Amino acid sequence: MKSSWSDAQAQTFAQRAEADGYDRQLGLRIYTSQIIGQDPDLVMHGGGNTSVKVTARDGTRLMHIKGSGWDLGNIEAPGLPAVRLEPLLGIKDGPKLSDPEMVRALRDALIDPSAPNPSVEALLHGFIDEAFVDHCHSTAVLALANQTGMKDRVRALYEGRVAFVPYVMPGFDLSIEGEKIYSRNTGCEGLWLENHGLFTFGADARTSYERMIEFVTIAEGELKAHHAGLAPAQDTDADAPALLLAGLVEVLGEYEGPFGAAAAWDFRSNAAIRSYLDLPDLCNIVHRGTATPDHVIRIKPFPLIVKPDADRSEMRTAVDSYRTRYADYFNRNAALADTDKIMLDPLPRVVLIPGVGLAGIAPDAKAAKIAADLAEQTARIVLSAERYGRFSPIGEKDLFDMEYWSLEQAKLSKQ
Repeated sequence: MKSSWSDAQAQTFAQRAEADGYDRQLGLRIYTSQIIGQDPDLVMHGGGNTSVKVTARDGTRLMHIKGSGWDLGNIEAPGLPAVRLEPLLGIKDGPKLSDPEMVRALRDALIDPSAPNPSVEALLHGFIDEAFVDHCHSTAVLALANQTGMKDRVRALYEGRVAFVPYVMPGFDLSIEGEKIYSRNTGCEGLWLENHGLFTFGADARTSYERMIEFVTIAEGELKAHHAGLAPAQDTDADAPALLLAGLVEVLGEYEGPFGAAAAWDFRSNAAIRSYLDLPDLCNIVHRGTATPDHVIRIKPFPLIVKPDADRSEMRTAVDSYRTRYADYFNRNAALADTDKIMLDPLPRVVLIPGVGLAGIAPDAKAAKIAADLAEQTARIVLSAERYGRFSPIGEKDLFDMEYWSLEQAKLSKQ
């Protein structure tokens, strides 16, 4: 992976921030956030988060942290609201906070009460001492992060520069556990989050960003060394089965749910996708879970599989089977939840067409494109992960907790 850092562009962003009355460091934070967010092999569709710690004119320590609902690729100063750092640092030694309590604590620390909610990982950003903190969901990292027993391999690969964090639910629990591991690994330059992604940090914007690029490049090299290198991202090279997909959209519109007149599909097919669809254990693999936890709120916990020659009756049968499977998944896990849950619509957002391609299928064109992007990235991750070892994402209960997490549901509703 190549660094996109440019001294000239960095200077332009810093000067623009100063001219707008902000700290130069915020300008550099905006710059590296954007070049991270514009690389789909680092983050996609609102994924990832970034922060920078600065000192206000009155001496108050502040942290600018990505706000909920913003996309790193086009983020600007309003998308990186400032919070007072001192009250947040005391949380790590206090009692466990519920999701609403954590959100209230973060909102209470905001300088501008009208600003968006700080990222659910804001506390972990604050607990890390370095000024700049970057968090991404790299394609290469996810191919390795979704392997079992990677702790020792991560230590060896990064020569102790990256500390391993076993999977913990994003939010308060991850922030507390991440801080403990960060503190025990003095001098570490990153955190490897099992089944989730990668944090890097540094004293300045370029250091934190280029550590991200370096560490992702190491992950890419590890995959290649095991003949599991990522398939290149490619344009679609086959005609869409338009009649099939249009028919499926109409069938989904027959069910109670969000599919209406604006429903749409976004088709993808290339060599990597077709190789993914040709995996002999495809049905088992696609029901293991998503490549990173937050994908579940966009593409559901598993896709729909439809034969390329399916007629309307066969489509309805496939959708009915999907709905039943989703309801069973919901009922199993809702029974174990601490609070009552209301089932979301049990309709797919990704359809796999063996031998042909895949499509995002959603209530509107924007959501269909997002689902297709994530499904295509998943295909590349799974192909690589299966060649390296075994694609082993978080388990069903953890996936359910993420899909029905009140904070993620609020974020999706806002978007």
